[in-house]
Amino acid sequence: MLDSSPKAPGGPLVVAGIRRRGRGARQVAAPWQERQQRREAGLGQYVSDFHGERHRFADLRDVLAKASPRRSGDELAGLAAESDAQRIAARSVLADVPLIRFLEEPLVPYEVDEVTRLIHDGHDDAAFGPVRSMTVGALRDWLLSHQASTELLAGLAPGLTPEMAAAVSKLMRNQDLIAVARKCRVVTAFRSTIGLPGRLSTRLQPNHPADDPRGIAAATLDGLFYGTGDAVIGVNPATDSVANGIRLLEMLDDLRERHHIPTQSCVLTHVTNAIRIMEHGAPVDLVFQSIAGTEAANAGFGVSLSVLREAQEAALALNRGTIGNNVMYFETGQGAALSADAHHGIDQQTVEARAYAVARTFRPLLVNSVVGFIGPEYLFDGKQIIRAGLEDHFCAKLLGVPMGIDVCYTNHAEADQDDMDTLATLLGVAGVNFVITVPGGDDVMLGYQSGAFHDALYLRSTLGLRAAPEFETWLERMDMVDRQGRIRALNPQHATMRRLLAGKSGNA
Repeated sequence: MLDSSPKAPGGPLVVAGIRRRGRGARQVAAPWQERQQRREAGLGQYVSDFHGERHRFADLRDVLAKASPRRSGDELAGLAAESDAQRIAARSVLADVPLIRFLEEPLVPYEVDEVTRLIHDGHDDAAFGPVRSMTVGALRDWLLSHQASTELLAGLAPGLTPEMAAAVSKLMRNQDLIAVARKCRVVTAFRSTIGLPGRLSTRLQPNHPADDPRGIAAATLDGLFYGTGDAVIGVNPATDSVANGIRLLEMLDDLRERHHIPTQSCVLTHVTNAIRIMEHGAPVDLVFQSIAGTEAANAGFGVSLSVLREAQEAALALNRGTIGNNVMYFETGQGAALSADAHHGIDQQTVEARAYAVARTFRPLLVNSVVGFIGPEYLFDGKQIIRAGLEDHFCAKLLGVPMGIDVCYTNHAEADQDDMDTLATLLGVAGVNFVITVPGGDDVMLGYQSGAFHDALYLRSTLGLRAAPEFETWLERMDMVDRQGRIRALNPQHATMRRLLAGKSGNA
């Protein structure tokens, strides 16, 4: 049951007395103070009568939080439903919320948060038009219908806010999240094309606890022999400095150029370091940064929207891409805003979705959620990690973000590799853009469990998926695949093995 108080006529949205104009005319939301007064007067409550019990929810944030599937982070924050009955009551209320309400009732005040301003100022009213009259429940039904085609979903993406995407995901079973995400295609390019139908790309992550270039090079070659690395060869540096970043970038770029590998490299240093590295003339392909869904959480990462714009402009000016100019790489994860005490009382899945609005603004080549990396305080066990991975992928793709997932867990979580096999398989069916792979599935620098190189082979062979087309052609030229496109088991005397290990370019 929803408050049915009248809304003001159309015009520029007003929040806390601030007038702003987005793309096209919109309805007017009552000022923040006026909405608060209505709630305090008992006129703006969200109410459900469920099995003879009345459930009241204070505001839209409360409805969203109580409607979320159970997870340890929301319980830690004191936001979770107190019972399954309350959770179902919240979902019944959420299903009846008009989508327009998310434009009228920002979860974080417009005047105090630049991510909120980004979401509302960048909202495409024309793209929103086809679903403007829908409720959250009606949107769910439409997304699952045959009418919601890949083309229509691509056109809808700029008209949806992260809060709308998060809301509809809370009404979906896992199979619903998979079915809709599979229809959403977000294609990007730099030296390889990521996100095409029937393709699954991989990040080759050759981390080393001492940043030893020989160790990183050995892990990189190992991954290449398994056909991984078409999304990016990306190193998390153990020492986050400009000098170390330049050293690793030059090594990776030399390896890539020597063997004419159609991929991109990235040292995942802080964005401010990346700017300085570019000023030194080092070979930066992609600029990396961890991001979150509120201004305060991003400040905890030491970034702002203006810094990200500066970095994007600098990377674009290098013009290093051969087939595209998507130069940014972002990483997110449920629990990041809560761990920084910067969640504004929003449940962790919804605030995570807000990070995707930041990401899509900068047209990234890659985005991935490190879904189980932050720890059991936020996602306690395998069931919660699997659900969160499917939610993150669904919300990002629905919003037009090129999403990949680090299918991972920490050793103190109630999860194991069987859980990760399940999640990876479900994501492969859902059309995930890429997954992360590390030697043996064990990242010895970051100390967590991720996907192994052979896990990518399993997904591609079992689900009939292939590498990025440019990278696939390179594998064929290097005689690393058989006639069916399967990776060969190369012996030490194979010409490609000798060539790569000797560091000679040959004719590849």
